[in-house]
Amino acid sequence: MLDWNQDPHRRYNPLTREWVLVSPHRTQRPWQGQVEGKAGAAQPEYDPECYLCPGNARAGGAQNPAYEATFVFDNDYAALKPYTPPGRFERGGLLIAESEPGICRVVCFSPKHNLTMANMAPADLRKVVDQWVEQYADLGGRPFIGYVQIFENRGAMMGASNPHPHCQIWSSRALPNEVAKEQSAQAEWRERNGTCLLCEYARLEAEAGARVVDANEGFLVVVPFWAIWPFETMVLARRHLPSVDKLFSPERDLLADILKRTTARYDRLFGVSFPYSMGFHQRPTDGEEHPEWHLHAHFLPPLLRSATVRKFMVGYELLGTPQRDITPEAAAERLRKA
Repeated sequence: MLDWNQDPHRRYNPLTREWVLVSPHRTQRPWQGQVEGKAGAAQPEYDPECYLCPGNARAGGAQNPAYEATFVFDNDYAALKPYTPPGRFERGGLLIAESEPGICRVVCFSPKHNLTMANMAPADLRKVVDQWVEQYADLGGRPFIGYVQIFENRGAMMGASNPHPHCQIWSSRALPNEVAKEQSAQAEWRERNGTCLLCEYARLEAEAGARVVDANEGFLVVVPFWAIWPFETMVLARRHLPSVDKLFSPERDLLADILKRTTARYDRLFGVSFPYSMGFHQRPTDGEEHPEWHLHAHFLPPLLRSATVRKFMVGYELLGTPQRDITPEAAAERLRKA
């Protein structure tokens, strides 16, 4: 009989309609690969060389104001530009390119250089949530913006170019690839079943309990059944709502609370400021209601065995199917205990 905790098996992700290979027996293999450096020295509250600290000059030459809470500005080195002219190229149905206008912004969470979500005061983190709502509405209300992607890269291991607490917002005309997969899957599920895919999923996870990491009145945190990254989590709104602009005021407080608790739990797991990429997936901003969408966030951290051993997405995973060693259930148990 198959032992789901020890034998290799596949798990299906209904949001992307893709599979992940789970190989629990591989947790015993020795590791002689790359070992990451230890965390650097503690950061100061203010760094005169930081281009995100209040009053400092940014890399592009602009001067930051002496801000005292959150601070938002258009990215000085944006991947997308709002005045990109229209254009399309196609040859033989195989060579296709098109212009992509958009707006990229940076949101500084705090004037204090040495903070993270995990150690920010709840009231200050609530201001960040308010800023996300404001930016989603502002950018998404523009006629040429079809999607607003809010995300944070935390830590040098995840490519963060600056340790100052901040996130980015890239808004584009087209749906990003991962969002397009979730759009299609959620719309098809609703049409076929008349229900919300993630409402049903949250109910199943709450009933099972094995992959639940944390919860409050507004949000549920789980290691997804189909997780790829070792300690990946998903933050699901308990109420069915499509986007951050539909959060009631108390729910904004609850979102700040669960994000702080989740990131603090990550930090306790290996006793370091945990690196991750985190982002919200929510309804497109094309003017439609999108009742199929259910607000959620993905935390995608790379650490595997310790603070110095990370997972690499290479070889079979790039050419075939993503693979994980530790089961989602085991990962959730370790996170609950952290």
